[in-house]
Amino acid sequence: MNKLRGRAADAATSLRVLASSGVIRPYGPGTLAGLVGVLRNWGTGPAGGFISLALREPGRVGLIDELGELTFGQLHQRSNALARGLAGLGVREGDSVAVMCRNHRGFVDATVAVAKLGADILYLNTAFAGPQLVDVLAREDPTVVIHDEEFTGLLAGAHVERRVIGWSESGEGTTLESLIASHDDRDVTPPSRHSRLVILTSGTTGTPKGAPRNEAGIDAAVALLSRMPLKYGWRTHIAAPLFHTWGFAHLALSMLLGSTVVLRRKFEPEGALQVVESHGCQSMVVIPVMLQRILALDPEVLDRYTLSSLEVVAASGSALPGELALTWMDRFGDNLYNIYGSTEVAYASIAMPSDLRAAPGAAGKPPHGTVVRIYDEAGRPVPDGQSGRIFVGNSLLFEGYTGGGGKEMIDGLMSSGDVGRFDEHGRLHIEGRDDEMIVSGGENVFPKEVEDCLVGHDAVLEAAAVGVDDPDFGKRLRAFVATSAQVTEDELKEHVKAKLARYKVPREIVFVDELPRNATGKILKRELTEWAGSQDVGTA
Repeated sequence: MNKLRGRAADAATSLRVLASSGVIRPYGPGTLAGLVGVLRNWGTGPAGGFISLALREPGRVGLIDELGELTFGQLHQRSNALARGLAGLGVREGDSVAVMCRNHRGFVDATVAVAKLGADILYLNTAFAGPQLVDVLAREDPTVVIHDEEFTGLLAGAHVERRVIGWSESGEGTTLESLIASHDDRDVTPPSRHSRLVILTSGTTGTPKGAPRNEAGIDAAVALLSRMPLKYGWRTHIAAPLFHTWGFAHLALSMLLGSTVVLRRKFEPEGALQVVESHGCQSMVVIPVMLQRILALDPEVLDRYTLSSLEVVAASGSALPGELALTWMDRFGDNLYNIYGSTEVAYASIAMPSDLRAAPGAAGKPPHGTVVRIYDEAGRPVPDGQSGRIFVGNSLLFEGYTGGGGKEMIDGLMSSGDVGRFDEHGRLHIEGRDDEMIVSGGENVFPKEVEDCLVGHDAVLEAAAVGVDDPDFGKRLRAFVATSAQVTEDELKEHVKAKLARYKVPREIVFVDELPRNATGKILKRELTEWAGSQDVGTA
């Protein structure tokens, strides 16, 4: 009986969330019957999602990029033609197609077309180095690689015979546009299987792993919408890379919300502000470093933009550093939402503007349908306020890496790979990666706490800390900082000493122009560790 009550309450909450977002809408009998058929034949993934949009509102603009506008009907027809073109290149049900494209219509065309064939879609990080790409493609063995022309050289060493150019400056070779133009755009026959989406982990500490997912269904949308007030029919500028979990999540959400997706191939700080204002976007999807770069613009540039249409700024992909949340909201209003999660566990918690006002670095509270618990090293739950390993439970957990293996599980919950704690208000705070903790002189030190402290100094733009070997203490911290004003190493050490325990003060601080980051804004600590290990002295 309790289970039945729980299911009823869960269903009621889902209906309330979907209704408040405008997803539940009146449709005529013919449209409703068509939607039921679409979901039965195509599922809730990219194929079914975009076919349903073409059925509901074929003439409404669904995508805007540098090449102009496409309606939902046109997106449907283009993907039909492209599906036939890719089939002609040998793509069959159960095959894999790799996509290495920036944010433009070709990414969407390829995603929907491959899904219509029942093949799996592997998204490649546009910031990967050549050797990483070669390793991933050898492991995943795609039938076809679809890539922007600019990445041709990076893919030179990969043994993939069939390639299609997604965005072409020269017009040479087989392109998405040439395949679309040369094939029939009538509806295609549904496959017997639905596609899996394979999104790669960031590879910040090693070779990227493939994390496959089947169709998330309605649960993923309800989880986000339960703590983020997105509405049906909004225009949303997805600035975050579409190949990343966060950017793709909003492309998937647009299928349910009927959003007009506004894309630009490359992020440029003022350009993002121009896109939001010129297209009247109500939401913007970013990674935190994008907000940093926008706020670093000259004040006279920022003063040109009010972003009056913007109601939701959805940030995820890396931690919000320092007082970034307050700085953004003080200028552009209380519209910032910080989402914590990972490729493997999806969404673990969401910080609303009120959370960020109270605790600027907080990761927020679990959304609907999500359980988050903190465990100690022995696998025992810890009380609120005490730090431990973060484990997440929801219907969105990934199925295991394509190369084998998975994440640790306790009580049906999956490890996020991070360490954190809940405060007295139920907000989750992330303290760092569980594999980044160092023991210095017998004391546990998490680099993130030191990094946040350094970023709190007025002269520091960004900071990262790594553990290096020490003959006396076992390990010690070495910090790397990029600054906006003159400051000395001793001044920064005193700043940390005034706020944290003495054993958390970095032994060395290295001044750099900028920190190495991947395309999703995560700092590549592997590179910093390798660099630090080659140095005898870390000061500069």
